[in-house]
Amino acid sequence: MSPTDFSPRTRPIGVGQLRAFEAVARHLNFRAASEELALTQSAVTRQIQALEGEVGVSLFLRHTRAVELTAAGAQLLQAVLPSLERLDSAVRQVRRSAGRKSVAISTWASFASMWLIPRLEAFQSQHPDIDIRIDASDALVDLDTADVDLVLRYTQASSVPAHAVHLFDEQLTPVVSPWLLKNRPLQRAEDLAHFTLIEANEAQHSQPMTWLTWRHWLDVYRLRKLEPKRWLYFGYAYQIAQAALAGQGVALTRMPLVADSLRSGDLIEVLPGMRLDSPMAYWLIAAPHSHARPEVQAFCEWLTGQAAQTRQAISKDR
Repeated sequence: MSPTDFSPRTRPIGVGQLRAFEAVARHLNFRAASEELALTQSAVTRQIQALEGEVGVSLFLRHTRAVELTAAGAQLLQAVLPSLERLDSAVRQVRRSAGRKSVAISTWASFASMWLIPRLEAFQSQHPDIDIRIDASDALVDLDTADVDLVLRYTQASSVPAHAVHLFDEQLTPVVSPWLLKNRPLQRAEDLAHFTLIEANEAQHSQPMTWLTWRHWLDVYRLRKLEPKRWLYFGYAYQIAQAALAGQGVALTRMPLVADSLRSGDLIEVLPGMRLDSPMAYWLIAAPHSHARPEVQAFCEWLTGQAAQTRQAISKDR
């Protein structure tokens, strides 16, 4: 189809045409797009031809076995993708408001398993009519388009929006299972040389995460030459805590995440006078399309109350 075959129009473009365009652009294959959309290949082809007629330019270069986006097609795709995402998000919100009340939360796995999930029963007892969905992922989400109401994040203050709610700060501290100390005491920092030291593996390879390392802690407290019995590395905070609970060594842990284990006595803070402040903090961020819903407000109110308890737990005896 040549440029002279097009006669641009000004009427609104059909959403069906945009769906077909997005699918073909993503697959760069008409057959794969037609299978995804449950349409015949000829129907998808007609949708694309109609869209090209509407905009007045070719959107794809057709080759024998493949297609590729033209410059105009690439430009249109940048507008179509977020538009369809917002449309889908709005439809999900409408469907949700017409059915059961629910709150969708995005956070990372360690925070979900170590802090949020153990507390959820209290919220569910107070609000049995509200469903909770937790998506545990380290991936950042676009709150304008994602199917998420609230985000719980672990980051620096400079990285969160102005409306973010500060939950609590963080300190790092050495903890250990009490039974590991039955045969060998740990009363001074120098005694760490007789134990396995457990820490985050990621911190070894990421400069911004060096404050999570034992080496940083040892440097701060002028113990640079100390060498432990052995090192034990894990990729996730909940794995570090689990290893400490199992008596596999002394873990450098994040206070907010082990506060419950310290309160129950399952873990012991062996050097309470040697905590180390972290530049990171924990934040609650509400999606613009969700913050006014009563169920979301109820969850935020409950969550900030739980955060206040954690702040109190990790600040005492400081």
